[in-house]
Amino acid sequence: MTKHLLAILVFLFSPNLFAQPTETLFLSGTDAANTVEWDFLCTDGRNSGEWTKIPVPSNWELQGFGTYNYGHNWKNKDKKLGKEHGLYKYEFEVPANWKGKTINIVFDGSMTDTNVKINGKLAGEMHQGAFYRFKYDISKLLKYGKTNTLEVDVAKHSANESVNRAERQADFWIFGGIFRPVFLEALPAVHMTRTAINAKADGSFNSLIVLNQSKSDYSVWVDLFDLDGNKIGKTVQAEIKKGTTETFVSGKFNNIKSWNPEWPTLYDLKISLKKGTDVIHEVTERIGFRTVELRQHDGFYINNEKVVFKGVNRHSFWPETGRCLSEENLLEDIRLIKEMNMNAVRCSHYVPDKRFLELCDSMGLFVLDEVTGWQDGYDTIVGPKLIKETVLKDENHPSVVIWDHGNEGGWLFENEKWLQYWDIQKRPVICPWLLHNGADTHHYPEFEHAIGRTVNGNDPFMATELLHGLYDGGHGAGLESFWRSYESTPLLAGGFLWVLVDEAVLRTDMEGTVFDADGNHAPDGILGPHREKEGSFYTVKEIWSPVQVEPVTINKKWNGRLFLKNKFIYTDLIDCVFTWKALKTKVGSTEQIVTGSGIAPSPKAHPGETAMVEMQYGNALEEADIFEFKAVNHEGYELYTWSWPVVQPTEKAQDFITEIHSDSEVKVNENGNIVSAESDGITVSFNKKDGTIISVKNEKGAISFSGGPLPVGVDSEVTGTQWDMNKKGEFYFEITYSKYPQKAVWTLHKNGLLELEAEQIKQSLKDIDYIGLTFNYPEEKVKGIKWMGRGPYRVWKNRIKGSNMGIWEKAYNNTITGESFENLVYPEFKGYHGNLYWATLETSESDFTVISETPNLFFRLFTPAEPQYVQGGVYPPLPEGDLSFLYEIPAIGTKFKSAEKLGSQSRKGIYRGHSGDENYPIKLWFDFRNN
Repeated sequence: MTKHLLAILVFLFSPNLFAQPTETLFLSGTDAANTVEWDFLCTDGRNSGEWTKIPVPSNWELQGFGTYNYGHNWKNKDKKLGKEHGLYKYEFEVPANWKGKTINIVFDGSMTDTNVKINGKLAGEMHQGAFYRFKYDISKLLKYGKTNTLEVDVAKHSANESVNRAERQADFWIFGGIFRPVFLEALPAVHMTRTAINAKADGSFNSLIVLNQSKSDYSVWVDLFDLDGNKIGKTVQAEIKKGTTETFVSGKFNNIKSWNPEWPTLYDLKISLKKGTDVIHEVTERIGFRTVELRQHDGFYINNEKVVFKGVNRHSFWPETGRCLSEENLLEDIRLIKEMNMNAVRCSHYVPDKRFLELCDSMGLFVLDEVTGWQDGYDTIVGPKLIKETVLKDENHPSVVIWDHGNEGGWLFENEKWLQYWDIQKRPVICPWLLHNGADTHHYPEFEHAIGRTVNGNDPFMATELLHGLYDGGHGAGLESFWRSYESTPLLAGGFLWVLVDEAVLRTDMEGTVFDADGNHAPDGILGPHREKEGSFYTVKEIWSPVQVEPVTINKKWNGRLFLKNKFIYTDLIDCVFTWKALKTKVGSTEQIVTGSGIAPSPKAHPGETAMVEMQYGNALEEADIFEFKAVNHEGYELYTWSWPVVQPTEKAQDFITEIHSDSEVKVNENGNIVSAESDGITVSFNKKDGTIISVKNEKGAISFSGGPLPVGVDSEVTGTQWDMNKKGEFYFEITYSKYPQKAVWTLHKNGLLELEAEQIKQSLKDIDYIGLTFNYPEEKVKGIKWMGRGPYRVWKNRIKGSNMGIWEKAYNNTITGESFENLVYPEFKGYHGNLYWATLETSESDFTVISETPNLFFRLFTPAEPQYVQGGVYPPLPEGDLSFLYEIPAIGTKFKSAEKLGSQSRKGIYRGHSGDENYPIKLWFDFRNN
């Protein structure tokens, strides 16, 4: 057979010979990391009045043009409100073979009013609304095979006041410019303009097919493929008669795996439009099969499983590029959201990038897709258009399970109907902060907010904004109390923390590198602006882990059993992997020796069930100090690693103390109000009036540790002091107080160790922020710390979760959480730290170590600087001094709520005792030796 004859046969019998997929030609770059330069002129503000170049996509403020504005600036007469226009020009060529096709120019996002001209002629009416995909048919305006000129006039301030109220008079940064891609799409003369798909969990589907014209009879063929290209089931067909431009195609595919965030299975649905046997247009949609319901007085059900949304609010934001994001920005946000064990994201307060939704589909996140309207809604002129654009762009994403109609008053109820009018899936529509359409989404509830709502209500509830973060407050703090309370009712539908990232923007209009959060207005997140992890990141990760470990005490006689609660929605615990490790540590060292490790058998446990897993640890705990247990999901991602101390602090302290042998003579010198004791190269001087340390010296020189023990948290005065030598020939110095601790005793041992024992609390106390003992040490002499206890992040009384038992080390820093944007170092050095066993302070003088024998003792490490714009309960009190050892520490609040409004874990301390109680004194050992 000749090559020519073979070619003719292929030509005659190829079924897809005339198949024409939609072709795409980008005029701009594809994202913030891949841009194309266009000609640009800004009409006002910085670098205005001259034609130059600008990368597209971008926000022009970040490129050095125009005026920066935060959304509240419109209220401030002293602030210039930028109303500049950006004029864009770009020349491009269109392939000659596109003539006869339908050519659309598509904008994925342009802030705000946009006029488009092709070769000097308007492409269509001005588009209003910043976050929406819009397009124009420019087929008749193009020069095919030749150079064409695109001109775009973008007005940052809209001519429609409802657009300004909804989008620009808002509580977030206000930018201008073409910030998402611009591209051409070429379609056959007869083509599908819409392929809306409703794919159900059982494999059935219904698809709305819309044509641009209908002058003949056509047929639609639907084929399903897995992502390896294997065809699933049989082709489904439907007819479109001449004169009809719409039809529904329905069918069912067997053996389908449904989509959910835990198992985000996707398929390619190929839709072919045929005229006779010729395929004249072909579209492939990547879909997931899933069913969404809101059942009245019950909850949200997805694939017939009741869902609890564990989510966060997310702005599209990057400090150097504003709302214009790169692929890596999108990926990083989703990775971090999932790393916190969240299963959902609310797109506040606007429609997200198309690519973001594609990644949520493939990586697995439920999405609340939001039409803009911060606290005012669009009017009935522009609102219906923007709702249509929202639905038509995002309708086929399985991740999109709920439509948000604005935010906190940012709606016009007359417009709400258009969301379900256009959505063939009829997804639930909510109005965030309202009890509306059967869902209670009230924002920032207090813990006791319960009259007819939340745990005492009659409707499924999920605060679409929960625990407003600011600085180090909110987010994880109080979450455990809220969540455990909410889990007591079957009406819990979830919650969305406010917010993911600190929205501090790079100010290109200021000298130096300045990141600006507009005081405390811009969103303050769980992550820094460059996605630095705050302490709440790990708190959320633990509390929202889909595997929960029931409370357990682990010691050397432990039976090896843990009870695991399955909090997944769709995953059996048998699909997870569990490992354990036992660790031996050494006081003053970060070295850890593994005394045993292994894989625990994965139990079979359906969602909602509790199962036992048993570790065969042999003799691994005999020498161990810490036990770790890790849960990993079926994709290989860590859900959480829990850790427990195997030994009590007194055991660890005694192991250390007994290793230090010395028979040095203890010498004492008394001079007026000072008494000094010396042993094994250590000299400690005390004030005889108040019992505090005056100075410490070792063989290397002075150590500036002083000023304690000073009781803090109660008004207690020194009533007397006395010193003597005990029967072992050791120096002891006794201090008595009017109240707590009533008595404290210093002992300088022959081996040079200094011991302090302060009596247990004996008086009744209430409304206590903190109580314990404090000392002084100059902060400027500190280089770092290593310690055994909870870490590596600081804790608050209502944010203990997420800080694990272990050996930690960190260098000194002066980070102000959520404010030190130019030098944002985490974990923060200063603050309260939990469950101290020992700590070695690394200094410019001589390192020294404090060892605790007191269980559950908090260690306060200096005083974090006060943020500039403190609001609510986000800067709790700290005691006097620099280094404190405390039974109790304060909780932290949120931007809008003081700590006591956040549940039982956030309330101030209470102590009630009885004569004869054997509680725990504060017992500390100080090792000042020059090791």
